[in-house]
Amino acid sequence: MIRDLFLGFIRIHILHHAAKDPIYGLWLIEELNHHGYKVGPGMLYPALHKLEQAGLLKSYKEVRDGKVRKYYRTTPKGARMLAEAKKKIDILVEEINE
Repeated sequence: MIRDLFLGFIRIHILHHAAKDPIYGLWLIEELNHHGYKVGPGMLYPALHKLEQAGLLKSYKEVRDGKVRKYYRTTPKGARMLAEAKKKIDILVEEINE
């Protein structure tokens, strides 16, 4: 149950960071762990793939230092979803802090 609850927060984090700059898996695992989420590849990559299948992320591959790395960016649909999520987060935070 807790995993499902936090998975929503993780997905919003993913969309947020991918809207700012291209992201890749290992960086995102480290970033999410920095925020207190215990995320590994078995949780992150399925979430990235689901967001991409939903049209919220778009991936591309790039060679860096001789390694192929898969990057993700938020799509226009993903940006709209993120904006809507931010509104709902603001309302929730306001309610919680009353």
